[in-house]
Amino acid sequence: MKSRENLVRLKQFQVSEKRRQLLQLDMMIAEFERMAEELDMQINAEEKKAGITDISHFAYPTFAKAARLRRDNLKNSQADLMQQKAMAESLLAEAEAELAKAELLESRDAKSRDSNDGRSAMIG
Repeated sequence: MKSRENLVRLKQFQVSEKRRQLLQLDMMIAEFERMAEELDMQINAEEKKAGITDISHFAYPTFAKAARLRRDNLKNSQADLMQQKAMAESLLAEAEAELAKAELLESRDAKSRDSNDGRSAMIG
């Protein structure tokens, strides 16, 4: 049955696409983490240079304020990506289960075709 083979290929494609999306999310999360760490280092350097670590101080460096805001935004985005990753992992698990079912059906069809081919040869 050609349709079962096509179904298996479709499910394999869907699984590989979900894995690719998961890998992409992991890379984005890691990149956001790296950028946030760089911003932390820049904030610390700026605070050390100015000698002011109190954010509410009137002379707190503007660059440090902006870097803190960017870092916080990155952390928020990273948390959103973590939620997306959790959803993507569950979708991947579902797609893998569907692929396993499709492969099982395809293998059953192949076995039944093989057994039917043998019977018809004996009869004919």
